[in-house]
Amino acid sequence: MKRIYTCFLILVLLLCGGCSYGKTQNENASSSCDIFAMDTYMTLTAYGKNSDRALEEAENRINELDKKLSTGSPDSEIALLNKNGSGKLSDDTLYLLDKSLEISKETNGAFLPTIYPLMEAWGFPTKDFKVPDDSVIENCFSLFDTDLINENKKEGTVSFKKQGMKLDFGGIAKGYTSNEVIEIFKKSGIENAIINLGGNVQTLGKKPDGSLWRVAIQSPNEGDEYLGILEISDKAVITSGGYERYFEENGVTYHHIIDPKTGYPADNELVSVTIVCDDGLLADGLSTALFVMGLDEAIQFWQNHSEMFDVILMTKDNEIYVSDGISDLFSTTYEMNVIER
Repeated sequence: MKRIYTCFLILVLLLCGGCSYGKTQNENASSSCDIFAMDTYMTLTAYGKNSDRALEEAENRINELDKKLSTGSPDSEIALLNKNGSGKLSDDTLYLLDKSLEISKETNGAFLPTIYPLMEAWGFPTKDFKVPDDSVIENCFSLFDTDLINENKKEGTVSFKKQGMKLDFGGIAKGYTSNEVIEIFKKSGIENAIINLGGNVQTLGKKPDGSLWRVAIQSPNEGDEYLGILEISDKAVITSGGYERYFEENGVTYHHIIDPKTGYPADNELVSVTIVCDDGLLADGLSTALFVMGLDEAIQFWQNHSEMFDVILMTKDNEIYVSDGISDLFSTTYEMNVIER
């Protein structure tokens, strides 16, 4: 049933031609755009007299970034770099490299842009799923060292010092893209907008009526629509969980969030991590990193960086932990614990 539903959504997008803009462009006009890019479904909604033009520019920007960053496209910058071991990169890709290395360092490797060979070993990029042998995992460990990435900022080139190394910015690409879309909206004079890039939500301003946006946080529990509702403005809300991509083998479920220290899917108390932040890119990277860290380390990390972001954590026991910066804006039917600075 899930595959049939996915095919139906693709068909709808094709029949609709992607975007459906408003017919009038006055101060109260709204425009919406549905896109399939970066291997996910995206919905953009903007309000204002320039919303049509802003959404057209945003769609072009999304497609531009998809062509550069997709590991599944053989002609993308990142795919060619991975294949050849060196290459000249655009400013976008170089920026993502620098930011991913910053997040990796700050999180002590819980977020790791060089983990792609291990993701391939598990079959997540191709959906040819399998549990790799320990020897394969050990070999991948030798390809993780980010110090083996040689970047020439003046020439705009990157090369790997060890054969077999590969990069993947899938953990921050959508967050960076949502930032770019919001910037396009701002430059177009848009003051109210909400975008959803495959579950990565980012808002501009408040709703046109002046109220806060209400964002539903997806629940990892089967049958539940969401784990809570968050009211926000001018924020990115990005969630990571093992329920997003997974496979089963011999009765064991393996999800796609791999712990770089073990080589296996992260296995701790957490089943969902939501980051609330001004910066979509940072929120994207930290949602993965904190999921890998586990409950206690994730809480400690937030307490050490509470000025940068807020967090909503859900455990296997269905307990919710919410940082005090957003606890008054979050409602849930689950037991909620407020994390204090």
